[in-house]
Formats: sequence, structure tokens, C-alpha cells
Amino acid sequence: MYETATFLVNHFWGKPADMADGLGVLLLTWNQAFYRYGPFDFQKLEDCIGKNELTLDLFRRRNIVSYILDDDAVVKNLFDNFLDALRLCEGPKKGTSSPVAVAKALHLLGPSFFPLWDAAIAKHYGCPYSQQPAQQYILFLRKMKEFVAMLGNVVAPGEHGKSLLKLIDEYNYARFTKHWI
Repeated sequence: MYETATFLVNHFWGKPADMADGLGVLLLTWNQAFYRYGPFDFQKLEDCIGKNELTLDLFRRRNIVSYILDDDAVVKNLFDNFLDALRLCEGPKKGTSSPVAVAKALHLLGPSFFPLWDAAIAKHYGCPYSQQPAQQYILFLRKMKEFVAMLGNVVAPGEHGKSLLKLIDEYNYARFTKHWI
């Protein structure tokens, strides 16, 4: 699903409605545990993408190593906008939001800048997101920047062209979410 969603976002870049559909492919499968309670509003997501298109273009071209403290306000604004856009719009938990869905969406839109997380990963890195999720995400982003900077001269991207940030995500998922390693 990740590769399919990535392809769709890349292919339809600049077309917010189609980009929202591409994000939906990933969110409704990878975040099925959350979205089983109800859908998000695709129109709201499309509007959010359109409203933030220029900012997303800038982050799409950046690597996490280029992150600076001056990015915090813009990242917080993006995170909060997507948190609102990806809220459940109907169902028993209508209005509930998912910081995990936001990270997944931002990662697909800026795959070398925005890291992925889930509850177990966030907890391990001391960034629990039940309170102030945007600020916790920024703290997590800073920590992932340190890893990428530290490993950048040692680890080359994988055979499949994955960014170092994505490889770290796969490690985090295997180690802290699934406990496979």
C-alpha cells in the first residue's frame, strides 16, 4: 500500500483531489484500526492540501537534515491543519483525530522530511502525543533528524530507493511496535 500510495501522490502531485485519494489509499489501510470507526472527509483533506500546497512543495524537496528551529511554526501549522482535516466525520467517534494519520499523510507528501510514528514509537522516544500532538511531533522530528544526521555517512539508502528516514521508520516499527527485533 505504501508504494501504491506513494506512486499516486507522486503521479497526481499538484492536483489536491487526486492527492487526497492517494493519501486515502494508505490511510484507510495502514490506519484501518482508527478509521474503522468512521471515515474522514475527503473534501476537507483536499481543501487542506490545496491550502498548504506551496508549503508542501517546499518540504517535499527537503531532507530532514535541513530542519531548523525556524521550521517549527510551519510544521505545527501543517500538523494542526491535517489533524483537523483527517478527523472522523461520522460514526460513533465522530470528531476524533489521529496524530498517526497526520504523520502518515505528511510523510507521503514530504517523504524525506516528515517521519512516521505510532503510539509505541512515540512513547519509546519520549514523545507521547495524547497531549499537544503537534509539539510532540516536532520533538520526534528533531530526534529523527539526529538519527539521520548520525547515520547519513554510514548507511546508504536501500536497494529500493528508500530514504534513510524510511529505513529508520522500518526499524522503529520492527523494534518498538512489533517487537520483531
